[in-house]
Amino acid sequence: MTAETADTTEPADGAAGPDDPAARRREQRGWYFYDFACSVYSTSVVTVFLGPYLTSVAKAAADPDGFVHPLGIPVRAGSLFAYAVSASLVLAIVLMPVVGAAADRTGRKKPLLAATAYTGAAATTAMFFLDGDRYLLGAFLLVVANAATAVAMMVYNSYLPQIAEPEERDDVSSRGWAFGYTSGALVLVLNLVLYSGHDSFGLSESQAVRICLASAGLWWGVFTVVPLRRLVDRRVTPGGRGAAPGSGWRQLRATLADMRRHPLTLSFLLAYLVYNDGVQTVISQASVYGSEELGLGQSTLITAVLLVQVLAVAGALAMGRMARVHGAKRTILGSLVVWTLILVAGYFLPAGSPVFFYVLAAAIGLVLGGSQALSRSLFSHLVPRGKEAEYFSAYEMSDRGLSWLGPLVFGLAYQLTGSYRDAIISLVVFFVVGSVLLARVPLARAIAAAGNPVPERI
Repeated sequence: MTAETADTTEPADGAAGPDDPAARRREQRGWYFYDFACSVYSTSVVTVFLGPYLTSVAKAAADPDGFVHPLGIPVRAGSLFAYAVSASLVLAIVLMPVVGAAADRTGRKKPLLAATAYTGAAATTAMFFLDGDRYLLGAFLLVVANAATAVAMMVYNSYLPQIAEPEERDDVSSRGWAFGYTSGALVLVLNLVLYSGHDSFGLSESQAVRICLASAGLWWGVFTVVPLRRLVDRRVTPGGRGAAPGSGWRQLRATLADMRRHPLTLSFLLAYLVYNDGVQTVISQASVYGSEELGLGQSTLITAVLLVQVLAVAGALAMGRMARVHGAKRTILGSLVVWTLILVAGYFLPAGSPVFFYVLAAAIGLVLGGSQALSRSLFSHLVPRGKEAEYFSAYEMSDRGLSWLGPLVFGLAYQLTGSYRDAIISLVVFFVVGSVLLARVPLARAIAAAGNPVPERI
């Protein structure tokens, strides 16, 4: 976006303006529901079912040495899921600049949100057909769904500065995460009933898992209707250029050039890139670690993730309140210390011990939602007005699009050592380095440099 068009957005009829709190609250409630819609994918698909299930499918197709050979490349079956997650996030890097440029230049975010959300929902629903030794189908659907999730979240997050005043954003962002964890918990209860009682429903274990995967896609699609009805696109005043073919990468270069004028914003993004890479990898690989290294059953994993979801609701809201007292930065730094201790404890966790696994799940739940929600809220203060999707494209690259490194490190560590314990402890570096980088960012000065009002406590 050029300097001439950077501040050319204005509320359309019915959009929430700064002097229209009722309309703003209506949009906020609709905005919460996209977290409610898509979080079941992260919870039921990525965190619980798909990792162990795709690994078992890959093992069924593996050679006697335990390797599958996609495109002729030898890949240890146990590393396939991590590599597919990494590949999906590389694809997201390609797509997000294009979509972010179109969102800001045209002001039409809702069609882009709809297209990306329903692509992901359709790919997730199609996982019902993942059976036998169809590991390539599973990897392909995972790549499509995960990339679509990342791009849709970029568009979704870019609404936050438009629907919430600066002093509201910690609470609004935290409520969005709380809505997501509530839906994740609800669907996991239904999944647990179906999976645990699959014999009484006349289903095989594989059929029950595939129904759980597909139902997440259907849930995602159905509840996406709510934000699409409530959110309002902002008009772009005449003089702005439309999104031309290929403009996404030109836009990315322009965004990075513009960000050089805001080096403190870049410093925050770098810190977030590092520590969030660790968070995303723990989320996506926890079920594989629990099933393959600790020997825990699927019902135990579902129950543990359900515990995470329940406590994450309270944790997100509690950390939002803590941020009002201690500031978001200090609250996030405290959560990163807890994440580091969780990984160290996980390394020493004895196999076949669900009680200790539940304790770690509880600790994850208490810090998971809050660290993510407050990071999103903090970044919204660092975005120059009129460049929300453009900057949140870069943020989402840090959130998901550049989170390929953690799964890659995890997969390589297992490939080289054959030990998931070595893989999990390798992630500690992301939290330690991320904490150091975040502590060095002067946030009040960064917010002022972006041209935004500095909250009383940040």
